[in-house]
Amino acid sequence: MADTHPGAVSGPTAPSPSGAGPLSGLAMKRRGPVAVWLGLTLITLGIYQLVWYFKIHKELQEFDRRQDLKPGGSVLVLIFLGWTLIAPLISFRNSGQAIADAQRAAGLPVTCSPATSMWLMFVFGLNVWYMQRQLNLIVGAYPGVVPGAGVSLPV
Repeated sequence: MADTHPGAVSGPTAPSPSGAGPLSGLAMKRRGPVAVWLGLTLITLGIYQLVWYFKIHKELQEFDRRQDLKPGGSVLVLIFLGWTLIAPLISFRNSGQAIADAQRAAGLPVTCSPATSMWLMFVFGLNVWYMQRQLNLIVGAYPGVVPGAGVSLPV
């Protein structure tokens, strides 16, 4: 069934090599920020946060293919370099920047601060809640579009 939303496109198409034609990507999934931050993370003893981190990077990359994100690498940084403290901070800052870039690509005002994405880690891990709230703003820019459906990017 075809989606009637004006921002929807027929499928996952990449921009033409010449740069002509509309940019498009795949819609992201709306998630509950509190569930991601606290509920599912506690129930799964922290494993869901790693799964979530992989998924948001993959969705950000599929949403705007101009972003060169490595979902697996982002998770490996948290797993193997989490003890260093500096590596996760840089990873969370880069994630905040990727979210800000996705907001810009969706034609939204940029409200995601990479610094906030990084420093809220020290306040009960609220950076996860913050980043998911910012991602949900992008999802809200495409009402009625199911996750994984093609959407056009105005910028």
